[in-house]
Amino acid sequence: MAFDQKIRSYEVQGHEVPEPEMIKTPAQIEGMRKAGILNTAVLDYVSEHVREGMTTQEIDDLVREYTVAHGGICAPYGYEGYPKSVCTSINNVVCHGIPSKDRVLKSGDIVNIDVTTILDGYYADASRMFLIGNVSEEARRLVEVTKECLELAVKEVKPWGFLGDIGAVIDEHARKNGYSVVIDIGGHGTGIQFHEEPYVCHVGERGTDMLLVPGMTFTIEPMINEGGYEVYIDEEDGWTVYTEDGSLSAQWEYTLAVTEEGVEILTY
Repeated sequence: MAFDQKIRSYEVQGHEVPEPEMIKTPAQIEGMRKAGILNTAVLDYVSEHVREGMTTQEIDDLVREYTVAHGGICAPYGYEGYPKSVCTSINNVVCHGIPSKDRVLKSGDIVNIDVTTILDGYYADASRMFLIGNVSEEARRLVEVTKECLELAVKEVKPWGFLGDIGAVIDEHARKNGYSVVIDIGGHGTGIQFHEEPYVCHVGERGTDMLLVPGMTFTIEPMINEGGYEVYIDEEDGWTVYTEDGSLSAQWEYTLAVTEEGVEILTY
């Protein structure tokens, strides 16, 4: 009751507060934690094998085979018609790149591999950047700064803070380094379904947007562009998101739980 009253006190002050279904029980978070362990293991396995000369379809095969062998399900496969088990987004692809036997990783590429795993009905979602071969210093710096944006955002996650704090620190750090933040796509609640509320915008103003309370679970996944923030979706496949100006883009993603003490990273 005290917990509910505290949320209500923020609502009375005019703040946006989470709906009850956004707040997970300890048992649900434990289920997500187990899914997260497997999801992290999938990305670790991919990290051991990704290399120059392999196709993105081979990455898809690795993800699918490892996930199934360990009792999981690849959440992207069939989701709203998505045709593969993982997203592989290279260079100027912001997100949702579709694996293909015709796309070979080349020296100089930067690639985001985005894995979402279902285990016993619970979801975990994370992505990492990989540098292939001899990558330019400009591309390497973009990847590093994007990781810094995520790490700074994680530090902003705390009970009775606000979603706007997350977007503010990401935008501040990206701009300080001469980059832009994609605003059309953001993080999301997850755990019982692939995508839940709240929407997590990667730009924001401190002290605004939804109140963060213990039990909320969501992703933070900043997409940082070397050029402008504008993006477009491939008309042919309906999924692949590109930078409008053709500039490089990078992304890192964690799934997090707000705790009484601060934050827990459920998969990375």
